[in-house]
Amino acid sequence: MSSHAVVDQAIGMIVALGRMTPDQGWEVLKQVSQHTNTKLRNVAEMILVWGRAGELPETIRAELEEALEHYGPTQIPGAPPEG
Repeated sequence: MSSHAVVDQAIGMIVALGRMTPDQGWEVLKQVSQHTNTKLRNVAEMILVWGRAGELPETIRAELEEALEHYGPTQIPGAPPEG
């Protein structure tokens, strides 16, 4: 699987999980990579493994939670307001 495909799939998981836009998903992935000093492709691979096996290193999980809280959730256009 190419590096680009891995990153795109991880962004897709982040988008679905965080109810955010693809651009925000990219920002989340970059933030996790930068704040954990882990290559972006490696973070993407860990997120994909997490989706299949439910296992994610604690440092990555904590940073992912923080980034998701910072960037999302995004209100879906046309959806009733959350309340």
